Amino acid sequence: MGFYQEQIVPLLTSLSMGNERLAAYRDRVVPAATGRVLEVGIGSGLNIPRYSADVQQVIGLEPSPKLLNMARRLGRRSFPVDLIEGSAEQIPLEKTSVDTVVTTWTLCTIPDVGRALHEMRRTLKPSGRLLFVEHGRAPDPSVVWWQDCLTPIWKRVGGGCHLNRAIALLIEGAGFRLDRLETGYMGGPKPMTFMYEGSARPR
Repeated sequence: MGFYQEQIVPLLTSLSMGNERLAAYRDRVVPAATGRVLEVGIGSGLNIPRYSADVQQVIGLEPSPKLLNMARRLGRRSFPVDLIEGSAEQIPLEKTSVDTVVTTWTLCTIPDVGRALHEMRRTLKPSGRLLFVEHGRAPDPSVVWWQDCLTPIWKRVGGGCHLNRAIALLIEGAGFRLDRLETGYMGGPKPMTFMYEGSARPR
């Protein structure tokens, strides 16, 4: 599994995350970031061109060296982009040091997602915001049944991706207050396509 996880999964991740159906979500969420931004799970850098002129710096945290190398190949931006290999469960930044945290289809793969969200809250300024678009647990019991059944297999082939995480509850449980939340199915198989999009602030 080492070669598959380290070499194949990053390529599949970048390919799937570049799907045009996801672009509209990115285009709504990412441009709202301001100031010093921490993007958790920056991957191959698909969000970087979407940041606005209100951004002073983007710090991209990513555990995959292969995906980081792909992100480094992007052209220079009007703001500095600093890429860090590391885990969201132990973010190497000082307390209250960023204005915005961005996650796009990231919370599904982090092993200890609760700890990671607490770390995101720790790094945010009291006035900061968490901006997110994620897929996760659906409201329909029949879909949830499939999500729960498929997740053990899906994690193995999808780089640790969980289909059944209740994203909004996880965010609130980590000490955030949701100030915008939109949910619904995107086109495609329902167990994989229930989306959570919004923003939250530290409580």
